[in-house]
Amino acid sequence: MKKIRHFLSITDLSPKEFWQVMQLSKKLKTEHKRKGANKEIFPNKTLIMIFEKPSLRTRISFEAGMTHVGGHAIYLGPSDIGMGSREEPRDVAIVSSSMSDIIMARTFKHTTIENLAQHATVPVINALSNIEHPCQILADFMTIWEVKGKLEGLRLAYVGDAENNVTHSLALGCGLLGMHFYVGAPKGYWMDAAIFNKSQALAKKTNVSIKQTTKPQEAVKGADVVITDTWVSMGDEKEKKKRLKIFKPYQVNSSLMKLAHKKAIFLHCLPAYRGNEVSSDVIDSARSVVFQEAENRLHAQKGLMAFLLNQP
Repeated sequence: MKKIRHFLSITDLSPKEFWQVMQLSKKLKTEHKRKGANKEIFPNKTLIMIFEKPSLRTRISFEAGMTHVGGHAIYLGPSDIGMGSREEPRDVAIVSSSMSDIIMARTFKHTTIENLAQHATVPVINALSNIEHPCQILADFMTIWEVKGKLEGLRLAYVGDAENNVTHSLALGCGLLGMHFYVGAPKGYWMDAAIFNKSQALAKKTNVSIKQTTKPQEAVKGADVVITDTWVSMGDEKEKKKRLKIFKPYQVNSSLMKLAHKKAIFLHCLPAYRGNEVSSDVIDSARSVVFQEAENRLHAQKGLMAFLLNQP
């Protein structure tokens, strides 16, 4: 019987499988750019999209991506299901599996996506949880690979709120693939300890460093890639005033970027708040690849779905 592969964490792929996904993504992107369309590799296939949290890029990229390859996507918002209140995640997984070929979910709790995967009989993709954001990191790494021509040996720096899903998936991905990862964040906003320890164990195998510091300048010095994210994520709105004050010294601006490698690029998963986590003169500069990064959500996820649905 065919083994069902889920994608709940960036570490659900081996390095070899990661590059298989990247090659598929690159092929599909090149094909679409050249021909204006992709070969319909998923005729009559259906993707169920479960959203507990709203998102511009996640919905467009998955829905358009499935359409590009000949499939169909069904959007289910919070009021359509009431997952956890009206319907148990396990029941949602069983019913959705019986009527579709693949499921993606954007959830508040990582345990919810784990519950879906435990009971689903089709692949489940983590489109975001409170612990990881692996689809975003696929797009990030694809973008870095396109611009830099490689990943292994690069130094990535993340500045800002490190206690979030993007930082977690970046750290794990860097450890897995052999990139140095330095985080500059205030104390109390560092990575989850279990995730940090796991990323360090992976980094030991690939002979790279993963470190955290309270000094953003120390994190960014010599970096090939500088990354940040919003200081006030969904669910943190009550702490907005406090967070804006705490994170003010961690803004990615032109002064901070001068400490990075002269050919360093800037990434942000968006939405961005100019004047908070990043200055306009950085995000709107030639060093910024945020819109290439956003578009690559589409191509990386097409490659991921092709990988998951075509496992022998």
